[in-house]
Amino acid sequence: MFSKETYVNRRTELKKLVKKGVILLFGNNESPVNYPSNGYYPFRQDSSFLYYFGINRDGLVGIIDIDEDTETIVGNDIDIEDIVWFGSVDSVKELAASVGVSKTAPTKQLQVICNEALRQHKPVHFLPPYRFDTKLQIFDLLGIHPNQQKEAASLELINAVITMRSTKEQQEIDEIENACSIGYKMHTTAMRLTKPGLTEKYIGGQVDGVAHSYGAMVSFATIYTQHGEIMHGAPRWDELQDGRLVLCDAGAENRNNYCSDNTRTYPVNGKFTQRQLDIYSIVEACHDYVLNVAKPGVRYKDVHLAICRLMAGKLKELGLMKGDVDEAVNAGAHAMFLPHGLGHMMGMDVHDMEGLGQIYVGFDEETRPSTQFGTNALRMGRRLEEGFVVTDEPGIYFIPDLIDDWRAKGLHTDFINYDVLETYKDFGGIRIEDDVLITADGCRFLGKERIPYHPKDVEEFMANN
Repeated sequence: MFSKETYVNRRTELKKLVKKGVILLFGNNESPVNYPSNGYYPFRQDSSFLYYFGINRDGLVGIIDIDEDTETIVGNDIDIEDIVWFGSVDSVKELAASVGVSKTAPTKQLQVICNEALRQHKPVHFLPPYRFDTKLQIFDLLGIHPNQQKEAASLELINAVITMRSTKEQQEIDEIENACSIGYKMHTTAMRLTKPGLTEKYIGGQVDGVAHSYGAMVSFATIYTQHGEIMHGAPRWDELQDGRLVLCDAGAENRNNYCSDNTRTYPVNGKFTQRQLDIYSIVEACHDYVLNVAKPGVRYKDVHLAICRLMAGKLKELGLMKGDVDEAVNAGAHAMFLPHGLGHMMGMDVHDMEGLGQIYVGFDEETRPSTQFGTNALRMGRRLEEGFVVTDEPGIYFIPDLIDDWRAKGLHTDFINYDVLETYKDFGGIRIEDDVLITADGCRFLGKERIPYHPKDVEEFMANN
């Protein structure tokens, strides 16, 4: 949690941006695993509620009445039965005071507050809900059916929150750096443990354990798999095989709920084959090229396309692609190998603010999402600004089903050498990912310690640890 002044200033700025009406910021409730008293651990507060109110406690709603210039935390104090099981905690009033909010009210008053706002015909602003309990709460309070709430959410509030959360304060950058330090421990643990005979599940569990030991939780479900061609390949009970590559995509959420997101790919036996190096070196070059081209004022879509052209040119040198590189990328032929975007926003959410609508987070009136396969998965396209944090995650994947599908349809035969591509069906996939801070005149990787990714560094680390 940051200083009281941080949250006071953020709410003041939010009022200026939204201008009028009543803002409802819903915190999260406990989420049961399989019955009410078996709550999922750890509890995760809503990110926007945390950003403006900083209180990591379930069952709270923050109310900002812009017209009256008042702020209220709504929620119930715990009773003696809860204290017996969980111990005593600060009262709602004490929690509110710690973030500069003087007014509190019990949960039953929330309906009264909303009714009064509606009676006065005040605009009632809320963000798109993503949990069913919140959707039911909005239905009860405002009479808006859950199926209509995404469209009824306040665009003024969405845009205001995105404007504020997109540009990271120095204290937020420090928190992400801290999360990256935990991520370093996660990834180097995986690299130390990786060897033939162990299971993906075992190493994935060790990686998760590091995140829980040093922070709050993992920032997303850990990917650790020998099937790197599967974008979100969860760890399985499969034993690690000599000669295979393994892909580890993992991140931490630190104690103040800021995230890291890194990916590394390395040989199970600690030594790349030449065939693996041929592909790996292309991904490595694309990953590092981002440092040369990403800076304020440049569209991240253009950085993505620059990476795609670099990748296509090098794949052409290997005989996997052919024809004119620019024409190939314009046609979308490169998506055979890179069917996702270069990266996404990072912050308190690993895909920062994605729940508010990717069309608002990653795009604007100038830069619109593509409908082309592959490029349509780009989550961040708009112009970069100082203080943005984005991921840099190029990859090359050999997806047998996609190869068969495109070949059967005769797609991009002018640009893809299918006969050579057939010989790579057993290869898997490679991705390298780091978190990038946009600076005043360029960008830099976040994290005080670099997780090894240059081939010689990877081999040396795995040999000596």
